[in-house]
Amino acid sequence: MAAQIRVVMKSFVSQSNRVSELMPNAKKIGLPESRALFTVLRSPHTDKKSREQFSMHVKKQFLEQKVEAHELRKKVLLVKTPACAWGSV
Repeated sequence: MAAQIRVVMKSFVSQSNRVSELMPNAKKIGLPESRALFTVLRSPHTDKKSREQFSMHVKKQFLEQKVEAHELRKKVLLVKTPACAWGSV
């Protein structure tokens, strides 16, 4: 009996290289990227036209992999490990 593992990954940077390490035979589906814009006044008392804009991009990816039932426990434990275990910044 085959089981399916479905994971949605979210990050601020591109994660394509991490996905291949995590689940090498997974089917990858890109989800829409969300973006938030923030506008901040540089000096609120003197010049209102002087502004700075910042943006935050969140990239999402959907992974789906079929595994056998006896491999499922190993795969789920691998997915639950934190990202810092792989040496990310």
